[in-house]
Amino acid sequence: MLTILGFAMIATFLVLIMMKKMSPIAALVLIPALFCVAVGQGAKLGDYVIDGVGNLAPTAAMLMFAIVYFGVMIDVGLFDPIVRGILRFCKADPMRIVVGTAVLAAIVSLDGDGSTTFMITVSAMYPLYKRLKMSLVVMTGVAATANGVMNTLPWGGPTARAATALKLDAGDIFVPMIPALGVGLLAVILLAVVLGRRERKRLGILTLDEAIVQEPETVLVGAGAGAGAGGGSDRTRKNPGGAGTGTDAEHAAAAAYDGDADDEGFKGLDPNRATLRPKLYWFNAGLTVALLTAMIMELMPIPVLFLLGAALALTVNFPHMPDQRARVAAHADNVLNVSGMVFAAAVFTGVLSGTGMVKHMADWLVGAIPDGMGPHMAIVTGVLSIPLTYFMSNDGFYFGVLPVLAEAGAAHGVSPLEIARASLIGQPLHMSSPLVPAVYVLVGMAKVEFGDHTRFTVKWAALTSLVVLCAGLLFGIM
Repeated sequence: MLTILGFAMIATFLVLIMMKKMSPIAALVLIPALFCVAVGQGAKLGDYVIDGVGNLAPTAAMLMFAIVYFGVMIDVGLFDPIVRGILRFCKADPMRIVVGTAVLAAIVSLDGDGSTTFMITVSAMYPLYKRLKMSLVVMTGVAATANGVMNTLPWGGPTARAATALKLDAGDIFVPMIPALGVGLLAVILLAVVLGRRERKRLGILTLDEAIVQEPETVLVGAGAGAGAGGGSDRTRKNPGGAGTGTDAEHAAAAAYDGDADDEGFKGLDPNRATLRPKLYWFNAGLTVALLTAMIMELMPIPVLFLLGAALALTVNFPHMPDQRARVAAHADNVLNVSGMVFAAAVFTGVLSGTGMVKHMADWLVGAIPDGMGPHMAIVTGVLSIPLTYFMSNDGFYFGVLPVLAEAGAAHGVSPLEIARASLIGQPLHMSSPLVPAVYVLVGMAKVEFGDHTRFTVKWAALTSLVVLCAGLLFGIM
């Protein structure tokens, strides 16, 4: 019964948010609360929620201070040169912009933290998408999928969890996977080319104003906020395409995007804006590099690092208290939205775990594997990891399900290393899971509805996971 109710709860949540019948925050809170009562454990709902909040509180703290930190870095101009470089490469061509999104997300993902990756990627690319009226779900879908492939880095989380759960060396798991993951990354870039061509067909090849294209000092970055008309006279069309051939979800997202152009118009930031700190550029760059290095080396917990980094960045760049308050207030909207979503997700994960739904779902799936598939447990693990890491947290999958799969594989002579490598296959899709806090940073900063992002991204991310699986089999990695 718990197995059926668990799948029903997840399905209800996904259907309601994708149909936009409920907001993600409301769905994350109310649906698990109702199902908790339905399984006869309503009296324990408070305990489950407190446990879930306790588990996700460090993540919420990290996101709060990370948003403030990177918001300040955007304000002071740290990423302006990156945006100028991307602008020169993209030349207002939608295909180049989408490819640039994939490459930038993959590069920034080297820090191993999805939230950081999405904050930097959206901060750099959002203004270009807004300026050219491109579909923002293309940006969030490509960024999430690229980050999912790179999330398999040993310091990214899943590989370390698999190594810990099966008592293996993380290097032995990851290094042989590099060729397959490289193919997965190429698949994401190819996807970006396809989606970019589709956007080019829908919009035509666009040209920004001469002042923006030729003026190297003009910066297109807006930290996901701003006012203005956002379109019209700031662009012209060349070789305009037809209505486009995208899916209904893509057209709906594009229409929704155009509909909010008046409130969320593009904002080009003046190179002489008051928040710029050119004399402190190398200090801010050094502080950011030091912060990311400390994260990778795990010198301190990530929430503590961002707390210290945000405090130092505010103090040095804005020594006067009114200026500090103004910067915090400028990013308060993003902080509140993201942290609120994380704590709402804590209700969902707390009920899933506390009621035992996750365990029953995992046991049912493992038990449904036919005996004849025993010698092929690596393939089974890879296939199962795609839906399981979407519907479960990484902790639940790697510490709860993976040991069972490894034990079943060992009984048929399948190496735990092969099982561990196969368990990484689902990460491209996992990064768009409603149980991943970082995805709320992505959709929140990009001003995209979570339901739109889910409808658009799931199919492409699942396809990327299958490409990695096929490449792993082709290279004999699993």
